[in-house]
Amino acid sequence: MPKMKTRRAAAKRFKKTASGEFKHFKNFKSHILEHKSPARKRTLRKAALVHKTDKEHVAKMLPYA
Repeated sequence: MPKMKTRRAAAKRFKKTASGEFKHFKNFKSHILEHKSPARKRTLRKAALVHKTDKEHVAKMLPYA
């Protein structure tokens, strides 16, 4: 059976943690920042975990993660 291919777009966006979860960085942080509050921008800096309903989809996109 041939090797499975990794979705490269997903590989750039998600990383697997030691506990098996997937982490991602939040969106809405690249431009149009002057009307967003400083507290909101600070929150957007932090990484977040993929929700449990999406974990299976991300795992399929990254078979070797």
